[in-house]
Amino acid sequence: MKKQRCWWCGEDPLYVTYHDEEWGVPVRDDAKLFEFLTLETFQAGLSWITILRKRENFRKAFDEFNYQKIATYSEAKIEQLLQDPGIIRNKLKVRATVSNAKAYLEVQKEFGSFSNYIWSFTEGVPIQNSFKSKEEVPVNTPLSDRISADLKKRGFKFVGSTVVYAHMQATGMVNDHLTGCFRHSEVQKIR
Repeated sequence: MKKQRCWWCGEDPLYVTYHDEEWGVPVRDDAKLFEFLTLETFQAGLSWITILRKRENFRKAFDEFNYQKIATYSEAKIEQLLQDPGIIRNKLKVRATVSNAKAYLEVQKEFGSFSNYIWSFTEGVPIQNSFKSKEEVPVNTPLSDRISADLKKRGFKFVGSTVVYAHMQATGMVNDHLTGCFRHSEVQKIR
């Protein structure tokens, strides 16, 4: 019998693997959280599958998402990135990634880790939603509004409420797998 999955992953093997193995799984590792924040930044206005298909190119171009290194990128490095056909060559998003890396380091200094900071918004526990249909799944929430405002106050860019909510979904701060999806109950058990 075919496994029931969330509507958005369709049949694309890359999307299915991402859905089955990553989406909604709680992430507490700062390096992985920065990777998702960066990918969500580039996804703004585009489809997630576009970003997934370029993920390895992003990883290579942005030094394995090493935020300490990205925070020190020079203008020459930024120009080099803007010539890289393997990534999304959006000047504002590339520059946002560099400034976000700097802001990320500041958050780490203040909270001990970015994970401590971001998970404090849910008191360290994933929010378990029970949506039955795609129409019920929000694109943002009052909580993502609050996180977005706080990130912006701290100097982060391209972190509107919708981007933040997508980040929350991807990193398991919320479980938005539909109740009919086989991953809903599996992800629910992961803390």
